[in-house]
Amino acid sequence: MIPFIPIAARSVLDVGCSRGRFGALLRNADPGRNLVGIEPDPEAVKEAAHNYDEVICGLFPEDMPAGSTFDCIVFNDVIEHVVDPWTLLRKAERHLTPAGRIVASIPNIRYYIVVRDLLLRGRWEYADWGILDRTHLRFFTRESINRLFPECGYIIDQLTPINPIQLRRAALLTTKWFRDMRYQQFAVVAKRSTGTS
Repeated sequence: MIPFIPIAARSVLDVGCSRGRFGALLRNADPGRNLVGIEPDPEAVKEAAHNYDEVICGLFPEDMPAGSTFDCIVFNDVIEHVVDPWTLLRKAERHLTPAGRIVASIPNIRYYIVVRDLLLRGRWEYADWGILDRTHLRFFTRESINRLFPECGYIIDQLTPINPIQLRRAALLTTKWFRDMRYQQFAVVAKRSTGTS
């Protein structure tokens, strides 16, 4: 997800920063950025602290300091864990600078393996990780992501499929109707629909 962080972003908030692995990558990519993480797990916060300028122990946006704004807010594999992603994204706007960007990675429920298992094997089995992670509360496709952000007051700058499946016989997945099924996730970069540059 590092390539999707705007180069001009001098302050970055990593929502659900966990133990700080993404923060370490951000720090290596640009040591001059102000990096803030927010994470509800106190043990993870302790581990993450050395990769950020500040780590807040709590939930976004409830536990964010009033008036805090960032050039970029990152939701790496977070939106699918939230009961109400629409409210989350609407509230995120108050923590963005006028030209700020939301960057998110979101699992693709239309991924070939998930669809194949459902259609051919009748299987929809939750797991400890991945697209059918048992802690996921919401599921998205390219089409529903394309609706989600505008409904919440954003314009999508980029909607890029990432993490493709490698199949020998995947000719069907190269046609325009099925191409998105090759990818496990989508990377999204979005800006406010009003007051943006």
